[in-house]
Amino acid sequence: MSDFSKPKILVVNDDAASLLALTSLLEQWADESNYEVLSARSGQDALRQVLRHDFAVILLDVNMPGMDGFETAEAIHQRPRSADIPIIFVTAFLADEIDRLKAYQRGAADFLFTPVIPQVLRAKVQVFVTLATKNEQLKRQAEKLSQHATELTATNQRLVREMEERRAAERKSSAKDEFLAMLGHELRNPLSAISSAASLLGMPGAAPESLARARLIIQRQSQHLSRIVDDLLDLSRAMSGKILLSRKRLDLGALVSSCLDTFRATGRMAGYAIETRLAPGWVDGDATRLEQIASNLIDNALKYTPAGGNIEITVALDGDEVVLRVRDSGVGIAPDLLPHVFDIFVQGAISIDRSQGGLGIGLSLVRRLVELHGGSVSASSAGTSSGSTFEIRLPRTEAAAGTDGPALHGAGEADKPTILLIEDNDDGREMMATMLSSFGYPVLQARDGVEGVATALAQQPDVALVDIGLPGIDGYEVARRLRQDEATRGIRLIALTGYGLEEDQRRGLEAGFDLHMVKPVELNALLERLGDVAAAPAGKVDQPAAAG
Repeated sequence: MSDFSKPKILVVNDDAASLLALTSLLEQWADESNYEVLSARSGQDALRQVLRHDFAVILLDVNMPGMDGFETAEAIHQRPRSADIPIIFVTAFLADEIDRLKAYQRGAADFLFTPVIPQVLRAKVQVFVTLATKNEQLKRQAEKLSQHATELTATNQRLVREMEERRAAERKSSAKDEFLAMLGHELRNPLSAISSAASLLGMPGAAPESLARARLIIQRQSQHLSRIVDDLLDLSRAMSGKILLSRKRLDLGALVSSCLDTFRATGRMAGYAIETRLAPGWVDGDATRLEQIASNLIDNALKYTPAGGNIEITVALDGDEVVLRVRDSGVGIAPDLLPHVFDIFVQGAISIDRSQGGLGIGLSLVRRLVELHGGSVSASSAGTSSGSTFEIRLPRTEAAAGTDGPALHGAGEADKPTILLIEDNDDGREMMATMLSSFGYPVLQARDGVEGVATALAQQPDVALVDIGLPGIDGYEVARRLRQDEATRGIRLIALTGYGLEEDQRRGLEAGFDLHMVKPVELNALLERLGDVAAAPAGKVDQPAAAG
């Protein structure tokens, strides 16, 4: 659309003298009335001008050769954009009623008769110029109002979005606060039990049965603390994408069956009606992580199902997928919680006197681990007190050609390797040395990195268990120095550390470690890996999947 800051008037006349006279008259008042005058010598020329400009009014000669005024007016008003332009017909004779009717049918707004009286011309033109000016003002006001309305709408949408984000942040903050409070509760319980049991061990005259019971409590509660820390670390790794899967073809049904055997051995499943249907279902996955998924789902069902309840665990094939389904008759999931059951920091039925405990991060970890395997997880429940169902779907693969696992390397009783234990924590070092000695391993000890390197040079051990966070020089530097010296280059090096991220493993291997294990280390796992290290050339030991 052309600029309408100055209304335009189009004068159409095939007679050059008449055209000049009309345009000259109109131009006398153009500056005062703020309009612009354009001209056309024919109907066709007038149509071309209408295509290029918008006009406040058109002064159109009736009697023109070729396309007369009536035909020109009809053509102008046929176009939607110019249909409302007012037209004043200019004619040299007094039109009768028939001519007037014909003109109005063609869209005429008025008539001018020649010779034109200047005052009449000015008055009639001024009406349409003023009308066009007012229309343009209204149009601009409407555009401003529309723009303002758009801005208000955008502002309102932004405010609504900010309020939703604020509410979500508040909900997340509240959930984190609840999680931290629950974490403190979960840590204090086993710590309190360990502290009490340790005090009992130091009491003179304590009965042997009490001392044995205290040792069992310390062992069990230490394992519980280890599981809490493992859950937190695993979730952190999963959320940051730093879990590496050690994939191989395995039978999910057999894996779940093994998990159930573990639960039965610990007595967790006593008092429940357990129904299992475990069909062979082969998937390409990490055995450790898939066992973690299955254990979390089974543990969740046990935790939220009262004693005497029913738990159904199935592994089945569904097209190209293997489906693990855990259904229970427990407390169920409230409708408002169901969409968020896999979100971090969300836990149902939170109460301070929960008997089962837990941090409420197991399902979040399950979802992330399933996604890393290219699968999906879903939850369903008819509501509170109606039980719940969790379903895992993983891509199906062909069965492995053989089901025998790889043989484990191990050292014989008669040729146990000498172990150098470099650890600055006196209690931890002493307990580790005592346990290894009880299994027949000769153990050397060092309190820091410098002492460790000196002991290694002097005693030439077969294996060194090295803590990373040592005073003086850290474990990485210990490994580098031992690898650089010809006398100690062949010592098998195992890093024992509380840091288990991929970056930590990479730094350890670059420094010269053969193996990276995360504290607290299960004794059986350590003994197995010591056998692997003793049997393998330096630098050639496979990393365990659980250390990732």
